[in-house]
Amino acid sequence: MSDLHERRVDRRDGKGGTDLTANPFRADRDRIVSSPFFARLGGVTQVVSASGSGLLHNRLTHSLKVAQIGRAIAERLTADPDHAPLLERLGGCDPDVVEAAALAHDLGHPPFGHLGEQVLDRLARHRFGLPDGFEGNAQSFRIITTTDTRGPSAAGLDLTAAVRAATLKYPWTRLSHPDPHPRDLADPPRGAAEPPEAPGTGSSKFSAYVTELEDLIQARAVFDGLVPPWQQTVEASVMDNADDIAYAIHDLEDFHRIGVLQHAPVSAELGQWEADRAEFARLDAAELDSGRRPGQSLERLRRRLHARDSWVVDDDAFAAAVSRVRAELVDDLLSMPFDGSVDAEQAFGRFSSGWTARLVAGVHVVADPPTRSGHVLLGARQWHEVQVLKFVHRRFVLLRPDLALHQRGQARLLTRLVEALEQWLGDRYEADRLPRRLHDLVELARVEYDWLAREHPRALVGATGEWPEGQGTVAALARGRAVIDFAASLADGQAATLLEALSGRTGQFWSDAFVL
Repeated sequence: MSDLHERRVDRRDGKGGTDLTANPFRADRDRIVSSPFFARLGGVTQVVSASGSGLLHNRLTHSLKVAQIGRAIAERLTADPDHAPLLERLGGCDPDVVEAAALAHDLGHPPFGHLGEQVLDRLARHRFGLPDGFEGNAQSFRIITTTDTRGPSAAGLDLTAAVRAATLKYPWTRLSHPDPHPRDLADPPRGAAEPPEAPGTGSSKFSAYVTELEDLIQARAVFDGLVPPWQQTVEASVMDNADDIAYAIHDLEDFHRIGVLQHAPVSAELGQWEADRAEFARLDAAELDSGRRPGQSLERLRRRLHARDSWVVDDDAFAAAVSRVRAELVDDLLSMPFDGSVDAEQAFGRFSSGWTARLVAGVHVVADPPTRSGHVLLGARQWHEVQVLKFVHRRFVLLRPDLALHQRGQARLLTRLVEALEQWLGDRYEADRLPRRLHDLVELARVEYDWLAREHPRALVGATGEWPEGQGTVAALARGRAVIDFAASLADGQAATLLEALSGRTGQFWSDAFVL
């Protein structure tokens, strides 16, 4: 067994447990799918709540499809003799590692989709003063290393270093690690830059809180000298591409199924841009932003891609992608309303399998990628197709006013729930009747913040560069992190039911409530 292999299979506490398989990476996969955090994903929104909307994807089915696609990519790459030497030089690409990471990548996704993520981040930073706020990827890493208790050490899942590293889609913290931070690079990696609407808050995406910094460093130590500290491992890069492919294809299917994605507006947008692309290209920025003519939104996408991803964007490839999406999504799949028939389901199957196969076939490995990409990336043609598919999803689903109305209600619900949990936690007369899980999370976070305050106080410094000292502050940070951890671990329905109970508006008998 090579030294690299031994380090890849190393578990944080050295305990292997009594898993059913001798393959350590398969054992990791089994631990993940046995986790209650994995089971709860069946009740967590993918984009909007599936309740009453038919057979839609949730975070569980999405994770399963990412795992399926990721494994297919990894198996294809490892079977190609042209890629084998480079893969080995970069640290390896094991299909079992990719599959396990894909199954784990959304464990930390909170109730109500990305909307819930934004709400919890705002509350974590502004209400509780947590410098690194909330981020779904970082919450997933916290679960597998810290808050899940199904591993032999009762702290996290005790996964191998390779699998932990493969879950790090954004292998940095929000503010401080590594140094220099990737957000300060001339061309930052995807997700590392600060959001333009919130300067000074650190990276918009990151995969570890300061509480899990040592876990990040230990998992990534296996790859020291193989990939830069801010670069994804090959297996993380495969998982990231699989996530993009699944998102681009299956969410569009869902919204056609429930009648949200309509043929006419999508056809008009893509068709008008194709017909008048030269005219759109001549518009100045003010003219382009001021109008609502079909085709203008797609032209804005083309310009954003030039500004953001000049290393790969090509106007001819973009036009070809628009033509393919119009032909196969708009003029074929969307041309007939979904009626639940065998023919309609078979059309879904053809679209999904055909697009997945073509996108997977376009994935390849490069030795020296641009900072905006990992070592594993889509071919230029497929990359442009994914961008257009994601544009359709954003423009004709995510930006709908009726979805905004629905999500504003969910945001208010989640905010009130966090406030109610905070009040319950602060009630000294109720200290003996707190949910045991919430009590345990407070104690866990207090130990973490005590240690950070002593050993790494700079890790607790926020964007202001100041951090008040004292046990009171440590206790406050611990309570805030515990409330956020608790709220993030709920499914959509659990969050709504718990708020009903805390608000005194439920008719359910107290002994029928779900276990807290």
